Amino acid sequence: MSKIIAVNCGSSSLKFQLYEMPSEKILTNGIMERIGFDDAIFKINLGEEQIKKTLPIANHDVAVKLLLDSLKEYGIVESIDEIDAAGHRIVQGGSAFKDSALVDDEVVKKVEEYGELAPLHNPVALKGYQAFKTACPNMKHVFVFDTAFHQTMPATSYMYPVPYEWYEDYAVRKYGAHGTSHKYVSQRCYEMMGMNPEDGNVITLHLGSGASIAAIKNGKCFNTSMGFTPLAGIMMGTRSGDIDPAIMPYMMRKLNCSAEEIENILNKKSGLLGVSCYSSDGRDINDAIAAGNEKAKLALDLFIERIVEVVGSYYVQMGSVDAIVFTAGIGENDPELRETIMNRLQSTLGTVCDVERNKVRGDERLISTADSKCKAYLIPTNEEVMIARDAYRLVK
Repeated sequence: MSKIIAVNCGSSSLKFQLYEMPSEKILTNGIMERIGFDDAIFKINLGEEQIKKTLPIANHDVAVKLLLDSLKEYGIVESIDEIDAAGHRIVQGGSAFKDSALVDDEVVKKVEEYGELAPLHNPVALKGYQAFKTACPNMKHVFVFDTAFHQTMPATSYMYPVPYEWYEDYAVRKYGAHGTSHKYVSQRCYEMMGMNPEDGNVITLHLGSGASIAAIKNGKCFNTSMGFTPLAGIMMGTRSGDIDPAIMPYMMRKLNCSAEEIENILNKKSGLLGVSCYSSDGRDINDAIAAGNEKAKLALDLFIERIVEVVGSYYVQMGSVDAIVFTAGIGENDPELRETIMNRLQSTLGTVCDVERNKVRGDERLISTADSKCKAYLIPTNEEVMIARDAYRLVK
């Protein structure tokens, strides 16, 4: 048996889940939030009990030391050396990584280089890795890339119709994101259907504050909605998704602002928030619609329209679809949204919503009728277990 810790570092957060492998038994999990502040929050789950503390956590080095000390303090491990490896979520692995990777200096260098494509994610993930490496010199490390699952896309899916030298000289191409989530839920979908992945096609809908859709053809990613960066694709909580690129220089002139300022608006002030003028949270949007807010209704209608457009195009590209999968925060917890999407896709895919089975939140199950030509599933994502599996596989 081995102990593997799955780590997901954000700019001011650190999520963790400690597993006993290969049984995948969860020994503990938790989160640190507001890292860098005097009122940071540390939550760690001990069976049925949750310990919550508010305290100063100056940086990720302090956060990692607090986490490791707590594992010993609460008797989860006697020694940190019991943990064989840490698996770290890395958003951008470019085209260099088609699988997760054991960490060495060359891997770190590559992740640093790709930081330009994910400036909010890669650098802080490396901070987390360095903090664990310093605190645990005997621990092995594995990087698990959000982009790796999408590396099976054909050139017709990942290339952009721009000067070819942009691709050769500057690595401009579609990379996608949420790959670990798409991989997990598609694998579970094939298992639930009792189908060999090589014999079927699945479309996975990762619908959260960040949202993306993936076309899985014969078990491998064929296309995905996010692009060169996570700004592309369908509309999201605060991100615009795909728009006419000429809008950027047009609005730069109108607002007399820089490209960076426009990019910030498209990333943080658009999507559901931008259209509704109210909130980026799907729950708030639904409450506003119930109260008669027309902009909120338009925002949700636009969100659904973008999803249906992409699913329909992937159906045409692959030629057939055996199942669609809803996952992530909105996908797992909004039955009305799922029903609306299924109804919109019924005439094309043959997906018929089972209204009663769909009245659930976060429960893995078939939510279409048994005789639907294309089935629909609700499968809660589990990126942490995928990180632990890859870390265990590569370390062992």
